[in-house]
Amino acid sequence: MAIVKPFCAVRATRDKVALVSSRSYEAYSPAELGAQLDFNPFSFLHIISPSYRHQQEMSNDQRFQLIHDKYLEFKELNHFSKDVSPAFYIYKKVTQNYSCCGIIAATSAADYANNIIKKHEDTLHKREVLFEKYLKTTGFNAEPVLLTFPDNTKIASIISKYQNQRAEYEFTTENYKTHYLWKVDQLDEILTIQHEFDSMNAIYIADGHHRTASSYLLAEDLKSENPLHNGQEDYNFFMSYLIPESDLQIHEFNRLIKDLNGLTKLQFLEKLEVWFRIQNRGSALYKPSKKHHFSMYLDGDFYSLYLRKETYEIDNPLSDLDPQLLFTTVLQSILGIHDLRNDRRIDYAHSEKGAIHLKSSVDSGKYKVAFGLFPITIVQLKAVADAGLKMPPKSTYILPKLRSGLTIYEF
Repeated sequence: MAIVKPFCAVRATRDKVALVSSRSYEAYSPAELGAQLDFNPFSFLHIISPSYRHQQEMSNDQRFQLIHDKYLEFKELNHFSKDVSPAFYIYKKVTQNYSCCGIIAATSAADYANNIIKKHEDTLHKREVLFEKYLKTTGFNAEPVLLTFPDNTKIASIISKYQNQRAEYEFTTENYKTHYLWKVDQLDEILTIQHEFDSMNAIYIADGHHRTASSYLLAEDLKSENPLHNGQEDYNFFMSYLIPESDLQIHEFNRLIKDLNGLTKLQFLEKLEVWFRIQNRGSALYKPSKKHHFSMYLDGDFYSLYLRKETYEIDNPLSDLDPQLLFTTVLQSILGIHDLRNDRRIDYAHSEKGAIHLKSSVDSGKYKVAFGLFPITIVQLKAVADAGLKMPPKSTYILPKLRSGLTIYEF
């Protein structure tokens, strides 16, 4: 039932791909961004930051038009070329800690609307509309949505076959990550991949909910403007990177809280005792070891918090999630935090920063208490999506993070 199709990617030439493709814009510190833009004239960052050398106030419309113009300039300079025949693109990423391999393809905006592509996060309509305007003005998408699907032996066989061949791209970046890309343009293999996805009842958004929603808005917008619309136009699809569930890594976001809502330390611990069995673990770094188990750092000590199951009702897939459980029992009911997206008393730290970050952040005085969470599983993520529920903000930190400008989808 899932529609997945090959497309003609716009890609950097083999000799420049390592210089052209970049991490997501938000992943760079200001110093890193400046260095890339000052010393790498081929970086895709020049396209999405076209006003870098001429800092000035401009509207979103003006900025989006500059991005469009800079993209055309890169094409005119032959930094990019467009493949002449539709293909799937097998992409593999290898880091010091893990590797993943999947397929870059065009996926259906209609499947998103029909809940064949399933979501587990809420989106902000304002952001959806803004990115839809960006897509419509620029005419391209350069960073795929991350989707995941159940492991499939036939798809795995094709991916494995290509990994034994010379890659179209093979390069290592300055952060010790190696990237490979193979082009799949054989008709029998294309049809096999399409048939296998067509047999799946659902595929799941892992990362990129706003980009997916914006792509659907774009499809509806351009459909309304096209009297000859037939459903096969490129704007009816969006670029995705589809990986098997076994290659998806789900990590946690931890919580940092600035105050105890007027409570003393003793009062706070007494209220926690209603929900959790609490044990002081001392100053040594401590992490939770299983579902419904949290770590807490408060006033120089780590604590373990084990849920008292008789006090908390689990009646749907959402209430089983640790981010929701912590919100219900502690953040909302004890600390008075009701809006996880906008309350300035709470901040989030992804798991790569570790328990030492929670400790140092509280010890600095910026925060009063920190909570460490155990990561949710793919089974939990799918259960929430299948039930039509939405996770709290910052419930997952998902890998892989994808590069911009490796393959570009035009519409």
